Amino acid sequence: VQLVESGGGLVQAGGSLRLSCVASGFAFFDSAIGWFRQVPGKEREGVACFSSDRHDSSPTTSYTDSEKGRFTISVDSFKNTIYLQMNSLKPEDTAVYYCAAAIWPLDGNNWHRRNEYNYWGQGTQVTFPS
Repeated sequence: VQLVESGGGLVQAGGSLRLSCVASGFAFFDSAIGWFRQVPGKEREGVACFSSDRHDSSPTTSYTDSEKGRFTISVDSFKNTIYLQMNSLKPEDTAVYYCAAAIWPLDGNNWHRRNEYNYWGQGTQVTFPS
């Protein structure tokens, strides 16, 4: 499994950005994909998760409270790509953003835990100009 993120860059307050993560060798079924972010000196934190469980009729998405309504995670299974659409960006959104893949479904209780994920990308930087 290989995860490759792209789409990071310089943004303005209130602006939008869409991050992409191409997942090679990974199946978007009975599994989960998450977006995390990290700033220097702080722990990597979960931002959003897309989970598909064979027992559910449709996949589920989860977000941290500060990202609800601003960020949207989606999957294009034909392109093997996961997206994170980020709107109304704030300076505190500055971070390196990582996508991560779990080989099992995740729910609202565990999607934000880093050790639930088996594979990680190399990250893409989102920066506000100083």
